[in-house]
Amino acid sequence: MSAIDRAGYYPALVADVIAAALVGEPIENHLVHLETTFDRDVVRRHITVLVLTRSRLLIGHADDHADDPPAPEDVATATTESIPLSAVRGVMLTHVVENPQDYVPGSLGREITLTLGWGTVARLDLVPASCSDPECEGDHGYEGTITGDDIALRISATADGSDALSHALTFARDLSAAIGQG
Repeated sequence: MSAIDRAGYYPALVADVIAAALVGEPIENHLVHLETTFDRDVVRRHITVLVLTRSRLLIGHADDHADDPPAPEDVATATTESIPLSAVRGVMLTHVVENPQDYVPGSLGREITLTLGWGTVARLDLVPASCSDPECEGDHGYEGTITGDDIALRISATADGSDALSHALTFARDLSAAIGQG
């Protein structure tokens, strides 16, 4: 995919892991999203590749690998997940619109967050439970929340370009249509 080459983050590695996961299935649409984050004094890169086929949503990630202590050479990790379209539970688009009072129909803003849910993995966050008595020393067990480990990508016309935003909207529409047929 030329979009992987344009992203420039270990394109040979990313293209290979995507190709291995595709096992020859034709691509209907794709979305490549490169993200740079700052972790204290370290710059980290991360790429997410979403691939829509007739039967699956393929999600690929590649990251700079953080060792403690640091390895003498660069290390990256690359992972793919193959999800049957019938298992995709939702496609959510959050549109950010500046000056909504001046909104022009059909423009859909300058930024979106594309969130996908498929329910394979969930995160459980537990904290010790407490009561309202400040003197209480009793064990009240734990309380917590279960959160679906969805994927969320922020695409901004300002940061990523208008073409990237438009492509992300098209990908979201195609994926929504594909899961709606199942």
